[in-house]
Amino acid sequence: MSGIDHANGHSPDGLLETVHPLLQAAPRPDGNELSYDLDQALNAVVKLHADVPADAFTAANLGTEREGSGIVLDSNGQVLTIGYLMSEASHVTLTMNGGKTVAAEPIAYDHESGFGIVQAVEPLDIEPLEIGDSSTVAMGDSVVVASFGGISHAIDGRVMSIREFVGSWEYMLDEAIYTMPVHPYWGGGALIDRNGRLVGVGSLYVEQAIGETERFPGNMFVPINLLKPIHAAMLSTGRADRPKRPWLGMHTADTTERLFVTGVGEDGPADLAGIEPGDIVLSVEGVAVTDLGHMYRTLWAAGPPGTEIRFTVLRDDDVLTIRVRTSDRYNRMNLPRRH
Repeated sequence: MSGIDHANGHSPDGLLETVHPLLQAAPRPDGNELSYDLDQALNAVVKLHADVPADAFTAANLGTEREGSGIVLDSNGQVLTIGYLMSEASHVTLTMNGGKTVAAEPIAYDHESGFGIVQAVEPLDIEPLEIGDSSTVAMGDSVVVASFGGISHAIDGRVMSIREFVGSWEYMLDEAIYTMPVHPYWGGGALIDRNGRLVGVGSLYVEQAIGETERFPGNMFVPINLLKPIHAAMLSTGRADRPKRPWLGMHTADTTERLFVTGVGEDGPADLAGIEPGDIVLSVEGVAVTDLGHMYRTLWAAGPPGTEIRFTVLRDDDVLTIRVRTSDRYNRMNLPRRH
């Protein structure tokens, strides 16, 4: 099993410590050609291992052992990662490039951006990676893509596109950053700009890094600027300070100009309302939805969690109207609560 086998990018068998064939073939950044201390920057990317209870809400999809990278943000041991690695974790361990291990506590999770934060139980003797400005990143920029493991796990990459990302799991970014070549251990990895600053956090392997029409494998990064308006609230409360979105508990695929329901979470709002895998979504609240992003925007504009949403679906040859009483996904998850 390797990171490339999973949409979520975690590798519970510890393969972050090996050099994947894709890494062996990828170009390495040359510290002599950079304006910053590359070794110092890469040292701020640590390994994150999380253990999750088997009865956790996310365990069925994401597993009970998750492994990826995290990025040290301050001298007290605050570590930023991609949220699916640490959501609902009962134990977190951080490993430094020198081999030292430190326990950490999950302190914040934000599904809407995709970020998660853990806090080491003791200060880390690591120079933090400075947060940059992802709005300055442009198509064609040279970047360093780094997971835990130092220079052997760093790629001299390039930004191929900046565009919307829409995920089947009720997740959407207006402007995600897409890079090539593929980094096989993308989960929680750092996207470092030409000034040595953090501009994105690794989220996914994608097959269309350049655009939607041709297959050019690469990685998708969550822009760091999405952290800035929610960072303080996440540290103080464990959650972002924003209006809650209604949740369906439904996976939907945007294929052949149709929106196919590919799965519904057991006892989730869609399941309880009677939506079934294989249904084709035609409209939401009377609005004909043309793609998955349009469906999400229509859903999220309809009201807060608890709002009843009217779906029109095609099932076999029948057009059905199904009313879904939405809820708050966070109420189903065992997440950090800070005061």
